Amino acid sequence: MSMNEVEIFVEVCRKDVTLPFYAKSGDAGMDICAAEDVVIGPGETVIIPTGLKVAIPDGYEIQVRPRSGISYKTPLRLSNSPGTIDSGYRDELGIIVSNTSPVSETDEKLTIDSKGNLKGSYYIKKGDRVAQIVLQVVPKMVFKVVQSVQDIGENRGGGFGSTGTK
Repeated sequence: MSMNEVEIFVEVCRKDVTLPFYAKSGDAGMDICAAEDVVIGPGETVIIPTGLKVAIPDGYEIQVRPRSGISYKTPLRLSNSPGTIDSGYRDELGIIVSNTSPVSETDEKLTIDSKGNLKGSYYIKKGDRVAQIVLQVVPKMVFKVVQSVQDIGENRGGGFGSTGTK
């Protein structure tokens, strides 16, 4: 193990699952795969099981993030992106996915390989790369009550779109 590697213990809790992996050298996120077939109908939100349980060291979290190709080519969205897996969580990892397609009369089963952001039910196959995970250091916050925060650091002013769009 190199200095920038952190050992994560993993338990495989379903048959024939794929461990997360880096698709390319230099990738920040590891692709994580579905452990079973799942159909996500229009307007539905489901949890896609991964078949994995992990022991994350204290002081770290694993963030679950979308894969850009799925977000671009389909109406599938990670509902709580980025999702946080805390160091104390020991149950099976699940990926929360919503199909933002409007409910329709068609029952065509699309896949994450479908192109053109088509609307309808999506069929996730066991082994499909459905999200990516990134290990992050999580420093602990300690709050200190003060009379005013106005003179601490610089106040950039505004928020919630106050800088405009151009």
